[in-house]
Amino acid sequence: MAQAKPKTEAKPVRRSAIDGVYERIRKKVLDSELAPGSQILEHELAVMLGVSRTPVREAVIRLHNEGLLEIIPRHGVRIVPIAVSDMREIYDVLISLEPRAAELLALRGASPKELRQLEVCCERMTDALARDEMEEWALADEEFHLGIVQLSGNRRLADIVLNCWDQVHRARYFTLRLRKHPHPSKSIEEHYEIIEAIRRGDAKAASDIYRRHRDRGLKEQVDVMMTFRIHQI
Repeated sequence: MAQAKPKTEAKPVRRSAIDGVYERIRKKVLDSELAPGSQILEHELAVMLGVSRTPVREAVIRLHNEGLLEIIPRHGVRIVPIAVSDMREIYDVLISLEPRAAELLALRGASPKELRQLEVCCERMTDALARDEMEEWALADEEFHLGIVQLSGNRRLADIVLNCWDQVHRARYFTLRLRKHPHPSKSIEEHYEIIEAIRRGDAKAASDIYRRHRDRGLKEQVDVMMTFRIHQI
């Protein structure tokens, strides 16, 4: 009598594969390729990405926990939109914490290498503006802000800010497609002012300039949404 073959266990999906699927779906959400408020089934996402449903399911759970997707039982997922009220709440967090990050960096004393890292972001913004590549300008702008937060030395502060960052990214890229940033050169100038305040260890100036910078950013975002009568994105 032939001996029965042992059952073959299903191979686990590699973590790198799940991470890759997560990043691809996340990018589609942040770039509004998956429209805010729309619904899509897991198997449709799998077909779109050319992968199995297992990594899609795990990626969806992560994105749900981050507040970007809403899981709807038997109906797939919904892309969570951002309302004007959400934008105000998000910027309240950023305006409270990011100036503190700049203050902390000024107090501890940034190294020449760290200051250069921030200057490179400004140079990339200037170059992108000269070429009228506003999405590249916005990406370099984001890296400047994230750089200060990450260099602050306060990991918990950075974690809280990063938790809000995806929503800010999506809103900014959406509004940039509707209307060009009204003061891109001024933003670069303010970035250099923040760098100089950090360089000389002037924590109060670094914080104050940063706060005014973010206050203006919120107003510009809300103005675009109200002008185009967009209540959520």
